[in-house]
Order: sequence, then structure tokens, then C-alpha cells
Amino acid sequence: MRVLNVGGGSSRNLPRHYSGWDQVLLDIDPDVKPDVCMDVLKVGDLKPAQFDAVHCSHNLEHVYRHDVTKVLAGFMHVLKRTGWAEIAVPDVQALVESMVRDGKDLDSVWYRCGGGPISYHDVLYGWGSQMEDGNLYYAHRCGFTEKSLGKVLREAGFASVRIARDGYSLVAFAFKTRPNAETVRSLGV
Repeated sequence: MRVLNVGGGSSRNLPRHYSGWDQVLLDIDPDVKPDVCMDVLKVGDLKPAQFDAVHCSHNLEHVYRHDVTKVLAGFMHVLKRTGWAEIAVPDVQALVESMVRDGKDLDSVWYRCGGGPISYHDVLYGWGSQMEDGNLYYAHRCGFTEKSLGKVLREAGFASVRIARDGYSLVAFAFKTRPNAETVRSLGV
């Protein structure tokens, strides 16, 4: 089994359901030493039907909204017939609801992670501390709600889409063909 880890940066850590899989890391940043150094917009240039899954965690928001369709078409291109894309993006609806409910401002901290505090502004526009250091790969160019993410995935031709909200993020499993019960069970979706 093979998984294309899109935009994984220097981390090759994937969810447990990819344990034992052959992982190919694709990233635009040569400094992270990816297996394939390319812009995610070029995924469609890769050999077709070579991956069982595409894992894209917090990368889709880094492309312009009008380019999302091209990226998803590239995912469909590299996936085998029974493959799926697992996509995580910031949950813009949860962000807005939290700001309003808690009376917060853009510069307020929404949550903390291993890299430090993450503000509402960071989630909307990109990780400020990384961009201040000159790494503009962290800029965000679009955002998603559960409804808008499902819509673009279905429009891209995925036969079955399942999305869950997990606090700060949306996690979608988009299947190229209808998944069987065993696949659904093994992924926990």
C-alpha cells in the first residue's frame, strides 16, 4: 500500500491507519528534503493511479480557491480506482463561532500546539511566526467550512465524502469509488 503525503513538511508522521505503508512525501519546500519536490498544483503531472491514498493535512488552504479544483483533480489522477484522499483543513466556521462566542479578536490565541500559540489571524491568513522568518509557504490563500469542503470534493468527482469536525479542523475522507465496509471500519469513518 502506498500513500502520497502532500505538504507534510519535515514530518513524516501519519495517522495510524497508514502504519506499514510506503510513504512518498511531496512538498514544495526543498529544505524539508521531500521525496518529490513540487508545487501541489502539479500533482496531476505524476504517473496516474499509483497511490492507494493521498494524505493532505493542512495544505489545501495554502492554494488559491480557484486552484483547489486543479489540486483535487491531481489527487484523483494519482489515486488507484479504490483509493481515497484524507484532507484536513482549518475549520473556518468553528473559528468564527469561537471568536464571536468568546469575544476574541484576530490577534487573540485560539489554541496552542507544539510550535507555540496559534492566533485566529494565523489560522485565517497563515502562521505568522513562520512567515516573519521568511517562509511564505505558510501563507493561507483560502478557507473552508464543512459545507464548502464537501462541495468541492464532490465537484472533483469523489464518489463518497465523509467529513468530521474535530475542534479546530475539518477532516474529510473522499473516496474515488464507494468504499466497502471493511475500509470504512479500518479508517474509523
